[in-house]
Amino acid sequence: MIDLTTPLGDEILSLRAGDRITLSGIVYTARDEAHLRMQEEGIPFDPRGAVVYHCGPVVAGERIIAAGPTTSARMDSLTKFLIDAGVRGIIGKGGMGGGVVNLLQGKAVYLAFTGGCAALAASRMCLKGVHFPELGMAEAVWVIDVDHLPLVVGIDAYGNDLFGRVREEAKAQCQARFHTL
Repeated sequence: MIDLTTPLGDEILSLRAGDRITLSGIVYTARDEAHLRMQEEGIPFDPRGAVVYHCGPVVAGERIIAAGPTTSARMDSLTKFLIDAGVRGIIGKGGMGGGVVNLLQGKAVYLAFTGGCAALAASRMCLKGVHFPELGMAEAVWVIDVDHLPLVVGIDAYGNDLFGRVREEAKAQCQARFHTL
């Protein structure tokens, strides 16, 4: 297990797809609307070395109740400006498209968190603030301090993509089965 702390730097270049890590430090949630707002108005946090979590947490008062990942592929077309600004890590589920895989090369990593484990994620989190609260609970940018959040490197900074590999293997197996019928 590799322990990382935000802000992230060049240590991410030693990570490989499939590595198990824990992450501590500040992360920022962002879904579709937050990405669009940041593109229009600017990023409300220092993006250098930052980690963005594709998540719409459930917040009650000053406490995070649940914080499961949302499907990251929805943000494929909304990711470039964050990476260009210096974001070094993205957390989500389900992987991202080939364009993002290429974009991450030499710059950032995609970290996968298991869907359905929202309570586990919340147990490792402390709420620190919020940007764009008018977007609503799910779409606001929440500032969260995480403590040893368990993650898997889904896409490394060299273009290795666990999700892409699984898709290709599944496609090959399906094609092989249909050819034998």
